[in-house]
Amino acid sequence: MSILNENSNYSFRSYFELSNDTDEILAEFDYFFTRKRLQLPKTSREIDGLIELRNSIEETIPYVTLSSEAAKREILIAPVLSRVAVITKRLLRIEYPVKVNNLLQGNLDYLIQSQHSLIVIEAKRDDLTKGFTQLAVEMIAMATLEKSPDIIYGAVTMGDVWVFGILEQASRTITRDITSYTLPDGLEEIVKILVGILE
Repeated sequence: MSILNENSNYSFRSYFELSNDTDEILAEFDYFFTRKRLQLPKTSREIDGLIELRNSIEETIPYVTLSSEAAKREILIAPVLSRVAVITKRLLRIEYPVKVNNLLQGNLDYLIQSQHSLIVIEAKRDDLTKGFTQLAVEMIAMATLEKSPDIIYGAVTMGDVWVFGILEQASRTITRDITSYTLPDGLEEIVKILVGILE
């Protein structure tokens, strides 16, 4: 039974709304889905501005209601990713439009490219499971573009919780990490992984 209608239009957000499991949706694109502990790259270098970033986040959290998606983006997600962009000297693209075909189209919340592409999306309605499904489809879209790297990394976040994933083109497999990282306590680890991916 096919889930997707090839004559219909789907945005990346559409995949968040589908009730099917991640593995079923990815099978529509001939990708396998696995869950395991990922050995993510992690930079060993000292991170400039990390203490200031931590202090800023910790000072701000008590005074901002983090009940809206916009608040989480501005207070928790964008400051981390903009710091990573500065450290790695890579361009951070926000709301980046991608259109492969009518099944793979929409805006990526955040995209940073080096020899590996890194996509970060915010999980709508604090649903990491459906958020990861949307992320996985966005990684598939990036993988179908010309000159795309063999490995594409992604992260889905609710702002305070981050979960990483990896797409491997050779095996047509997308793996969701069974580990999650939290802000503000796991800030250093999150930043070192993001920088490690892009170095």
